[in-house]
Amino acid sequence: KVASRASRAALVPMIRLLRPRAVRFGRQLSTQRKWEYFEDVQMRPGGVALVKIDVPGKMNVIGDGMRAEAEKLLDEELFKSEVRAIVFASAKPDNFIAGADIKMIDAVENKADLKDMCLLGHALFKKMKSRGVPLVAAIHGSCLGGGLEWALHCDYRIATSHKKTVMGLPEVQLGLLPGFGGTQNLPPLVGIQEAVKMMTTGAKVRPDKAKKIGLVDLVVDLPALEEVAVQCALDLADGKLKPKRKKKALANQLLEDNALGRAVLFDQARKQVQKASGGHYPSPFAILDCVQKGYSGVSKDEALAYEAERFAGLAATKESEALISIFNNMTALKKSKFGEPTLKCQRVAVLGAGLMGAGIAQVSAEKGFQVLLKDKDAAGCARGEKYISDNLLKKVKRKKMTKFDYDLTTSAVTTLSDADTVWPKHFNKVDMVIEAVFEDIGLKHRVIADMEQHLPEHAIFASNTSAIPIAELAKGSSRPQNFVGMHYFSPVPQMPLLEIIPHEGTDPAVAAAAVDVGTRQGKTCVVVKDVPGFYVNRCLGPFLIETTALVQDGVGLEQLDKLMLKFGMPVGPITLADEVGVDVAGHVASFLSKADLGVRMTGGDVSLMTTFIEKKWLGKKTGKGFYLHEGGKKGKKTVNPEALELIQPLVNKKELSDEEIQMRLMGRFINEAIFCLQDGVIDDASSGDIGAVFGIGFAPFRGGPFRFVDTYGAAKYADTMNGFADKYGEQFRPPQLLLDMAKAGQTFHK
Repeated sequence: KVASRASRAALVPMIRLLRPRAVRFGRQLSTQRKWEYFEDVQMRPGGVALVKIDVPGKMNVIGDGMRAEAEKLLDEELFKSEVRAIVFASAKPDNFIAGADIKMIDAVENKADLKDMCLLGHALFKKMKSRGVPLVAAIHGSCLGGGLEWALHCDYRIATSHKKTVMGLPEVQLGLLPGFGGTQNLPPLVGIQEAVKMMTTGAKVRPDKAKKIGLVDLVVDLPALEEVAVQCALDLADGKLKPKRKKKALANQLLEDNALGRAVLFDQARKQVQKASGGHYPSPFAILDCVQKGYSGVSKDEALAYEAERFAGLAATKESEALISIFNNMTALKKSKFGEPTLKCQRVAVLGAGLMGAGIAQVSAEKGFQVLLKDKDAAGCARGEKYISDNLLKKVKRKKMTKFDYDLTTSAVTTLSDADTVWPKHFNKVDMVIEAVFEDIGLKHRVIADMEQHLPEHAIFASNTSAIPIAELAKGSSRPQNFVGMHYFSPVPQMPLLEIIPHEGTDPAVAAAAVDVGTRQGKTCVVVKDVPGFYVNRCLGPFLIETTALVQDGVGLEQLDKLMLKFGMPVGPITLADEVGVDVAGHVASFLSKADLGVRMTGGDVSLMTTFIEKKWLGKKTGKGFYLHEGGKKGKKTVNPEALELIQPLVNKKELSDEEIQMRLMGRFINEAIFCLQDGVIDDASSGDIGAVFGIGFAPFRGGPFRFVDTYGAAKYADTMNGFADKYGEQFRPPQLLLDMAKAGQTFHK
């Protein structure tokens, strides 16, 4: 089986060369092909028209040009009398249709015009069905947003079992809703509850689950997709095949099939959305409104018009603007400033099998790297292996990974300890080493010297330090030009950000290779300047100091956390310290207090965390920190009374409003982010927004610290910070860059 797969893989390039295709020069096509967005229609025996979607570029997306050409294709070729059934497939190797063209939506100046765009989409699909011939969607790869809505308008859906095949309506993640009929067509197919869950979370569905919930009618292996789809289309046309819709369980019938049950269902759904979103995101509520509209007795055309109207309304919100900017920034960061790497790393060694090291090994192995995981002893290696295995088995249990892929991934990781005399021979073949040992410069220098003597000349040495300047670490290297920083965030398998930190002597080709490795690991890479704390932790330092200042001003621990949740952060600062470890938070704060930030690291007292560390109150990992994390309901925690006793003598109670507490705390983070832009630590505001959102979960609906200032108003924000500086100290004084922008009426983003 493996051999046959390898043979097919080897033949793919040859097949593509032999297959006649249109030659593209920009948007121009040669006379070899009639259509720009579709391959020429293939007529199969029995009157089945096979239509392969092939939008210029890597991804099939629905834009105005594609929609208009689809209408023309229907008129000129698919409405012929000999066409008895139509199969829609993709000419792309890994996507059916990835969704609507976000650039098109973003470019519309007056968002109210997007209602007409949605209505034109509805008209296309209505026209598509008007012939009354069976429509079949042959789905392989990403089938998302408008792509799934296209498939929902078909009578029969067939998906491949391939791991690249996923379906979903993720518009909510852009602050939008499905605008091509998804809110009306999905609920009757999979049930209201499943549809609401899919649309309000943006969750992607794998083929096996899609079959189980009734989203697709059939799941087949990729090689069989085209022929099975054609045969099913023919059988539908001949009346030999009828789609079987999933029968609802009795409980679901009681809830979904009568007005009283639906009223209860929608009421509960709104409560759940409110709890999950904190009320910060309007789109999931609009989705619920649209679904409910479809069950209110209006015609389908009226429900679709309502969906289009709500889509346009959401597109005009600041939340959607912020979320789309995050998407666009992510896309832009995929293009490395260092260009394509000359060294394509395949073998990666990770030093240290703790949570960070094991996490780095896991994401590397999952993405096809051959991985060496080295620790000082066999016990450390075993813990690392167990961490990886447990994480992957959870994926298998949740059907996000097959047992075959689990075996493949775990077999890609080779563990080695100091006792294994063969480890130097293994390291002599690696392309990159990533060290994740304890945060001590002396230890790291020893590790670098020990390892480099066993590495090939081309090998890159990367440090996962969270704060130590890379230039200082590179002093322990015999080839500093091959030395670079790669700062991962914990837990590595879940956190999407990776900071790439070249020092002044890093070869640009080495930086390019580091970005490439991070991108292939599934990370969003932000290149930052080599300064203490880099970018995210540098901003966190003043934030942590201000947390202690607010505690000293009498703000309760739980109150601080709740106010930050209200601002839109995923966790408050007290919970954050307990989650990452009070020792880690204390180390970052202490390190930066002695670094180059000067007055910006004053205003609070980090000795409080030092006392916690001495008492071994390290947070969740020791069961005790600012909170108690022992027993009880999962995730339930209570304030540590001993911590309160320790804090009480330091408190000088002040009367502070909720907004002042929020702005004092977030202002320290935002100010430092702007200083980072001013001092060239980050390249631009977009990188800074992505780093903050993906690094600490800065409220996504606010778009990041720079977009927050744009929305709040630079002048208003500068006045607020200057007011705090006059009242509390110079640590709040805003950067000159902000003052200049405020004076000129400028924004960070156009």
